Amino acid sequence: MANIIGLGFDVTEIPRIADALSRYGDRFMHRVFTDGEVDYCSRRRVPAMHFAGRFAAKEAAMKALGTGHSHGVLWRDVEVVRRGGPPQLQLRGGAERRLLAIGGRRSLVTITHTDTLAMAQVLILGD
Repeated sequence: MANIIGLGFDVTEIPRIADALSRYGDRFMHRVFTDGEVDYCSRRRVPAMHFAGRFAAKEAAMKALGTGHSHGVLWRDVEVVRRGGPPQLQLRGGAERRLLAIGGRRSLVTITHTDTLAMAQVLILGD
């Protein structure tokens, strides 16, 4: 049976992300999102909604790890991936080091949207 080691939740305003994408373009996109996330979101009918969902998931993951956006955990260290099922988190670099340091073995993520909000919740699970 797995124990919950960390829990994070975040709500992101979709218009705020749309504005950042419009105002800062590739600079914002490639500072926060991985190439895989950019490819996935850019192919969607409403890209800003999917970027906002991933932004919320990254924030929620950093909260679940107990670091926020600090302690060597960078935006691109947390990636939301799709492998033919529900979204999953791929942690690298500082995020992966922090996961192992707190005894985490895996994570669960859920993302949902309204017309104006993207929300995500992340659980960090250990043994």
